[in-house]
Amino acid sequence: MVTILGTHTVIPKEETPKGLLWLSDNDQLWRWSHTPSIYVYKSKQNNNTVLVERMRDSLSEILVHYYPLAGRLNWTAGGRLELDCNANGALLLEAESKKSMAEYGDFTPNQPGIKELIPAVDYSRQMNELPLFLAQVTKFHGGDGGFAVGILWSHPLGDGLAAIRFINSWAKLTRGAKLDPSELPFLDRSALKSTEPLTSPRFDHREFKPLPLILGRTDNIEEQKKKKTFALLKLTSEHVQKLKKNAIVTENGNERPYSRFEVISAHIWRCACKARNLEENQPTVVKFNVDIRNRMNPPLPQNYFGNALGPTVTPTCYLKEITSQPISYAAQKIREAVKKVSNHEFVKSQMDYVAGFENRWDLIRTPYLEKGEYRADVPFFGNPNIILGSWMSMPFYEADFGLGKPFYFGPAGVCPYDRAVIALMPDEDGDNGYAVVVYMHFQVEHMKDFIKYFWEDI
Repeated sequence: MVTILGTHTVIPKEETPKGLLWLSDNDQLWRWSHTPSIYVYKSKQNNNTVLVERMRDSLSEILVHYYPLAGRLNWTAGGRLELDCNANGALLLEAESKKSMAEYGDFTPNQPGIKELIPAVDYSRQMNELPLFLAQVTKFHGGDGGFAVGILWSHPLGDGLAAIRFINSWAKLTRGAKLDPSELPFLDRSALKSTEPLTSPRFDHREFKPLPLILGRTDNIEEQKKKKTFALLKLTSEHVQKLKKNAIVTENGNERPYSRFEVISAHIWRCACKARNLEENQPTVVKFNVDIRNRMNPPLPQNYFGNALGPTVTPTCYLKEITSQPISYAAQKIREAVKKVSNHEFVKSQMDYVAGFENRWDLIRTPYLEKGEYRADVPFFGNPNIILGSWMSMPFYEADFGLGKPFYFGPAGVCPYDRAVIALMPDEDGDNGYAVVVYMHFQVEHMKDFIKYFWEDI
C-alpha cells in the first residue's frame, strides 16, 4: 500500500523558448504512451520530504536545458505528432509505502505491488493534457529504509540513451554538482529530416514490412491475446565467454569474433524457437533497433536529444535452421542485420521510407495492445518472431541523487509482446563490476521451457 503525500507540477526555473518543436520521422515511430522503469536505492536517509524538495528544485533547473520535456504532445492535421513547448511542466510525486523494501522481492514486473511505485496516468484524458515526464519518489517502511524512483517517459521525446542522460544529469544536479557543457542536450532534430523533395527509398526496407505469421494463420490476433510474463536472467562472465567460444567459426578466420550482443541475441532466438515448439519449416525473424548517432555522415552530436534508432531485421530463417545449426548461424544473421544499418545511405533511405507512411501513423503509435485492444493491422513482434534491445551501453547506475548509486534498475511493466532486453547489472564478481542480465518478456505458456533451454544450452 502506497500513500501519495504530495504531487508537484515542476516547470522550468527560467523562461524557456515557446512554440512548436518539429519531431523527426524517427520520433514518429513510437507509441505516445509512457515507458515505465524503476530505480531502487538502499539509502537509510529518513527525511523523504527534504529529498523530494532537492529533486524538485533540480528538476526545475534541468528543465531549463531540457525544456521540451515540460511541453505537451499534439496531433497535426496530417496525423503527425508535434511538440508544443508550452512549459506546462513535468510531474513529481512524493510517496510512502507501508511495505519494507524486502517485501517487494526482486522488483521485477511480476512482483505484486510494483505498479504502485510508478506514477499513474489516466489515458482517458486528451493526449495534450498529459505530462511527458513523471517521477515518483517512494520511501520504504521499516528500519532498513530505502527509496524507489519510478519513472514514466514519453518515447516520442527521446530514446533510451536520451532518457538516461537526462536522468543522470538531473541526479547530478540533485546531489549539488554542476553540469559540464558537454552534458547539455542538443535539441535540433533537423539532421534527421528526410530528403526534400521526398525521394523513393533506395533499399528494400523489410524492417517496416509485416513479419512472418505462424503457419496456417492469417493474422496474429490470437498471439496478441496470450498472457505475457517476465523473467530476469543473470549471466556470469563464464556464461558469456562460453557462448562466445561456442560461436567461433574456425573456417572463417577473417571474421572478427562475435560480440556479446550477437551471441546472447542468437542464444535467445534459439531458445525461443525451441520453447515455442512450432513446425520445423516455420519462418522466423529477430527485429531490433541500432543507435545511429555514429552511423550518420556526419555523425550526430553525442548529446543529441531525440530518437536516433535505426530499426533492422534479420534475414528470414526457418525454425529448424536456428535450432539445429550451431549458435554461430544465428549470430551471423544478427550481425547481418546490424551491418545493414551501418550504411549512411541505408539510414537516409529509411527516413524517406518512413516519411511516406502518412496516414498509417496511428496504427504504429497508438498503444492498442497496452489498452487491451487487438487488431490485425497493428504491428506485432511476438510469436513466431521476437524483438530485442540492448541497454549494455547505457549508464543507468550513474543516477545518484545523493542516495548513492542504485542497486537495481529495470523495466516496471511487462511488454505486450515477446521481447528480450540485454543490459548490465552491478555485480562484484562480474567483468568490471557488472554482470550481463536479460530482461525477458515472453508468453506465459512458453516461459518455463524458454528458461530451461536458456541454461541447458550454454
